[in-house]
Amino acid sequence: MANSFVFSSESVGEGHPDKVADLISDSVLDACLAFDKNARVACETFVKSNVVVVGGEITLPKLQDKKTGKTLPISEAFNVDKVIRDAIRQIGYVNDDDIFHADTVFITNYLTAQSADIAQGVDAKKAEGKKTAEQGAGDQGLMFGFAADETDELMPSPIIFAHRLGRELTSIRKSGKVAWLRPDAKTQVSVRYADGVPTEIVNVVISTQHTADVAHAEIEAFLIKNVIRKVLPAALLNAKTEFLINPTGKFVIGGPQGDSGLTGRKIIVDTYGGWGRHGGGAFSGKDPSKVDRSAAYMGRWVAKNIVAAKLAKQCEVQFAYAIGHPKPVSVYVNTFGTGAVADELITEAIQKVFSFKPADIVKQLDLLQPFYRQTTNYGHFGKTGLPWEATTKVAALQAAVKKLAK
Repeated sequence: MANSFVFSSESVGEGHPDKVADLISDSVLDACLAFDKNARVACETFVKSNVVVVGGEITLPKLQDKKTGKTLPISEAFNVDKVIRDAIRQIGYVNDDDIFHADTVFITNYLTAQSADIAQGVDAKKAEGKKTAEQGAGDQGLMFGFAADETDELMPSPIIFAHRLGRELTSIRKSGKVAWLRPDAKTQVSVRYADGVPTEIVNVVISTQHTADVAHAEIEAFLIKNVIRKVLPAALLNAKTEFLINPTGKFVIGGPQGDSGLTGRKIIVDTYGGWGRHGGGAFSGKDPSKVDRSAAYMGRWVAKNIVAAKLAKQCEVQFAYAIGHPKPVSVYVNTFGTGAVADELITEAIQKVFSFKPADIVKQLDLLQPFYRQTTNYGHFGKTGLPWEATTKVAALQAAVKKLAK
């Protein structure tokens, strides 16, 4: 008998309160990197009702006068309020029937400079008590990367399907073709597996904010026809597939008016939908000296290249760091019994092909460019155009494994 189970993953739309916070934080990060590629940024955002609060630590070396030691205010680099309002406007919070509006939110700014104690651990220079002059990790922690060969994106099916629904819903809303759609939304897909292979979609959940004047029946019929059946594989949908559309019956009050939002609360949506493990650190608002973000991207790059090289059908990579230390304190590979060669051999090979030092991760993936707004929504993995999605190390991995196996 086939080993059968159902696995579910969720995604959230751009207007979900937590994603509003994530986009604001990543927008501030991009503005900092556009001004100064050596920026150190840890921007957290809180949204609720008609209020936006940003806080955290930002250091822009270009604003520091080396002769006087004085630091100019961040307003000399860019207008923080404008960056925040533009991000909210991009999401679509511009409707007069919503109290959270790009032009009228109240903004409170608690951004300060990065701690000098943290900075000396990250900076590529000597410091008292620091064992090396190399750039170190911005914090201790463990990071995971994952890939699987069941989709073109080399990602688990449930999370990819949930993201597809969210993207299509947003595309329709922003096109203006459906006037009753509003920015806040969540999607969820449950997939049945038999012996590790997706065989059917058991149920689909879509909850979308809407105007008060549209009937539930119209919402349900429209989303099933124009979203679900458009983007999900027809071969996995059947007569028993259950569609749960706005299951509460009404979703008029949404976004920050209906719920508070915080940066970094959707880490499972951002990664593998619960299929691959997560080290715990959030991504948005952090510059790449923070290994919570950069090393998680590195882990995905490594895992995806392992699967693309057909060294395994599934692969999870884990590595860990100590703050201020340039080398990982551990590297681990698990192919869950799907490896073409031993996991130990793959572990040895990746350390010959890739460098896991924080400074080298930044260089290998070109992470000092202001492109992080592209990562915020619909997952940080499985999207084209991002450097950690490139399968440029396949040949090198295959050669390394072949050489080590001799």
